[in-house]
Formats: sequence, C-alpha cells, structure tokens
Amino acid sequence: MPRYRLTIEYDGTPFVGWQQQTNGETVQGSLRVAIKSATGEDVVLQGAGRTDTGVHAKGQIAHFDLSREWVPTRIREALNYYLRPNGSIAVLTCDAVADDFDARYSATARHYTYRILNSRPHPVLEKNRVWHVIRPLDADDMNEACRVLIGHHDFTTFRAKHCQANSSMRTLDSLRVFRASNEVLIEASARSFLHNQVRSMVGSLKLVGEGKWSCQDLADALAACDRTACGSVAPAAGLYLMHVDY
Repeated sequence: MPRYRLTIEYDGTPFVGWQQQTNGETVQGSLRVAIKSATGEDVVLQGAGRTDTGVHAKGQIAHFDLSREWVPTRIREALNYYLRPNGSIAVLTCDAVADDFDARYSATARHYTYRILNSRPHPVLEKNRVWHVIRPLDADDMNEACRVLIGHHDFTTFRAKHCQANSSMRTLDSLRVFRASNEVLIEASARSFLHNQVRSMVGSLKLVGEGKWSCQDLADALAACDRTACGSVAPAAGLYLMHVDY
C-alpha cells in the first residue's frame, strides 16, 4: 500500500488536541474526515507529536496509507478543499514515502517554540497565540538558566501527572531564550518530550525571568524529581510544534 507524508499547519484553539478522542473535535479526527472525503478510504493517521488542547503547529508531520497510488499534489489540494471551511488546518505538503517511514518513530528530533508577549497591553490579534505576561522578564537570566536543563536528566518534575511515557529520562538537546521586541521566545529541541514538559519548563523559566527563582532554584527543582517542585505550567496558547527532523 502506498504511504504518504503530510506537513500540516494548524491553529490549536478550537481543538481538544491532536489525538482523536470522544470529548471534542481533534486535528487528527478532522484530517481523517478530510482524507475519507477526498479518497473514500478510512485511514490510520499517525502524527509525529500528540499536541495538547490549544497547542499550535507550523510543521506537524503525519503519515497514512492508501489502497492505490495518488499524485501527492492532488492529495494536498483535495484535503485543503475539504479542510478550508474549518479554517484551522492546512496541509502544506504531501509526499510519497517509503513504506517503512513512520511519522512518530522515525523522527530524530522535534522542535518547539514558546511565545510570551511581555507587555502591558493585552494581545488582540495574537489572542490565543501567546502567553501574555505583564511583569518584565529578563530573557538573559532565563537563557542562562537553560543550561541547568540541557542534557540527559530525569524530568519527573516537568512531567504531567498523567504522562504515559515508560520513563521520565529524556535528553534535551537544546534550550534557549531570547527577546524579540516585546516577545520572549523559548526554543526547545529533543528527540522526544514528556507530556507537558515544554510548558512546565517554560513556567519555571518565567519565575527566573521575574527574579523569583535563581538558576540554583531551577536546578533544585529538577533534582527534586517531584512534580510539586515545578513552577506553574505555561498555558497551551503560546506553544508551537515548529518542525520535525528525520
């Protein structure tokens, strides 16, 4: 059966996450409906990252199989035709791939960006797309604290209580914070992340930026391996799955 790889962009605001479920509309579910409408086939659709409710993507990857060969550009155009009325999902590319390609398990790195709007006025055009933080943040201090988290660690402190991963050990390849005008941007890369790991790290880094935590406080929180040692989890609205490496 021919296999196809999609690159997908979506606004996560109206969805209860990527993963298809019964308690609301999902990105995966909406795409499967579009594929069914375009091809007449019910497919198993595997995504690279199971983004949570309200999390966005600029480069989510997914794959599925069809019973016959299609011209990839025709699949992309047909899916976008059925997705356009929804207005929250777009298929950027569609490519034919080898039958051993797996959007989830073939990935070698996932790259996320978190956006904090650090200003007095609240967001209007960027509503549901940033975390609005009024108190001034020191991006340099936050970036310095990142070195505490980079590397191979037990990230239990920054793991959701209902995380289903078999191990809390992860290798964080890179983490940096920088300011761009009135935004503070956090970029994180790793082969895989625990559930809520990025948002948990961002919430704790915010405390460093506000001067409430030091680098040592962050190190102590990591070493505690205790969820209660984590700062508040950052809202979903500011998080973006940017791209996936293979």
